[in-house]
Amino acid sequence: MAKTFSYKTKIYYEDTDAGGIVYYANYLKYFERARTEWIYALGFDHNKLDKSDILIVVRSCNIDYEKSVKFEEEIEVVSELSKISPVRINLIQFVQVNKEIRVKANVELAIVDRAGKPKKMPEDLYKSFKSCI
Repeated sequence: MAKTFSYKTKIYYEDTDAGGIVYYANYLKYFERARTEWIYALGFDHNKLDKSDILIVVRSCNIDYEKSVKFEEEIEVVSELSKISPVRINLIQFVQVNKEIRVKANVELAIVDRAGKPKKMPEDLYKSFKSCI
């Protein structure tokens, strides 16, 4: 399995502010979609994880906005696994246009149960992510 995962989409009018620039909070949505698509690509989904009483939640996120993305640009959201434990996943995610990085984030995910208490992720999910390092 590759160390990185890529998700592509186009910027729609609804993603932008009055100036045609992506509204800053929308990058969080792109990062979330990319992480979800990666989980799907590993053969899991949130319904399957829910049956195991597993939630993957954002513990922290630090974003650097280097250059704006604009209406109708095609973006690629790249997610790279930097560190993993049975209860935490650390990623570097970035949005790029034509290989130029526009926005970069360091994201830490925590694995919790429905009550919000830390819980180890299922072994098969852990091994799937671990194979990406």
